[in-house]
Amino acid sequence: MEEAAINLWSKIREEALASSANEPILASFFYSTILNHKDLSSALSYQLANRLDCSTMPAILVREVINDAFLSDPSILENAAADIVAVQERDPAVEEYSIPLLYLKGFHAIQIYRVTHWLWQQERLALALYFQNRSSVIFGVDVHPAATIGKGIMFDHATGVVIGETAIIEDNVSLLQGVTLGGTGKEGGDRHPKIREGVMIGAGAKVLGNIEIGIGAKIGAGSVVLETVPAHTTVAGVPAKIVGKPSCDMPSLSMEQDL
Repeated sequence: MEEAAINLWSKIREEALASSANEPILASFFYSTILNHKDLSSALSYQLANRLDCSTMPAILVREVINDAFLSDPSILENAAADIVAVQERDPAVEEYSIPLLYLKGFHAIQIYRVTHWLWQQERLALALYFQNRSSVIFGVDVHPAATIGKGIMFDHATGVVIGETAIIEDNVSLLQGVTLGGTGKEGGDRHPKIREGVMIGAGAKVLGNIEIGIGAKIGAGSVVLETVPAHTTVAGVPAKIVGKPSCDMPSLSMEQDL
């Protein structure tokens, strides 16, 4: 595990120890979820497996698959660490690094996607789709295993996020609840949006078709985007039109909602 992830894990353990002391009734919870684990990999696989646990595939089997993914592709854990930092830095309601790991379904849904994407690449399609379905049912977030998603990603609140098969999301992107990255019909092939680095997509926005949302662009809440959006522009409306420019180069980092 790279140094950044090790340092992050140290901070998470410190937070869990303090929380356990401050709220003794939750001591067993903090020990089972964080303090009994040797590293972030162990704690994360435990969390995700218990989220997906069910009678047909108990947590112990789910965790084996997740651990296999982590061992086979170290970038999964590195990206997860970047996602934790992204949430803590961008969400004013998240003061501690342990909060995404413990509580936030947007973070959990992204990490399940990362495992399903690994399974998809291994041509274990049935298991990838099974995990995708479980994640959709539990978290209300539906991400196709074949989609491509970078690191430093935040799904804020996350409920109702839908990401299609050929969608691409680059690094350091923020999506709010109800965002759809969808196609425009039943045609196959490359049919979903390409979201470049630093983009912020507001709540309820629908981005449809094989179009590009340029680096550092911002999409207003409730917008329907049907055409390519140039870099460093703000669009809003139904259908979306250019209404200005973001106040910074990477609106995903500032999370400013004004137009």
